[in-house]
Amino acid sequence: MDAISATMKIAASGLEAQSLRVRMVSENIANANSLGSAPGADPYRRKTIVFEPTFDRHLGADVVGVKKIGTDPGDFKLSYDPSHPAANADGYVKVPNVNPLIEMTDMREATRSYDANLNVIEQARGMAMATLALLER
Repeated sequence: MDAISATMKIAASGLEAQSLRVRMVSENIANANSLGSAPGADPYRRKTIVFEPTFDRHLGADVVGVKKIGTDPGDFKLSYDPSHPAANADGYVKVPNVNPLIEMTDMREATRSYDANLNVIEQARGMAMATLALLER
């Protein structure tokens, strides 16, 4: 495989990984207020994603792979709301362990990484087109 095609495939793996990350962050933000429905029930638990390099024999290089999709084991905070169906005997409701500030920071980082990989693909495409133009002369 030529270097330009390999570069595009490596960057494409980064696009796919960051796209998945944006989806997970979006899900976390959407569920930031999802509470349990029964007394003492757990609310939505923040999802996390861990990436790792995976060697692609065909490319002869590392690409981005998903090592694990999991949940954040952090504790739930308690909010006093005795009228809520998920309130415990003391009137406290567990709220999701989602911090919107962290999620927005994660979203910004994922978006920037996505854009960087997209720029690599655009540059590689431009190099391929320039090479073809030279060969046509």
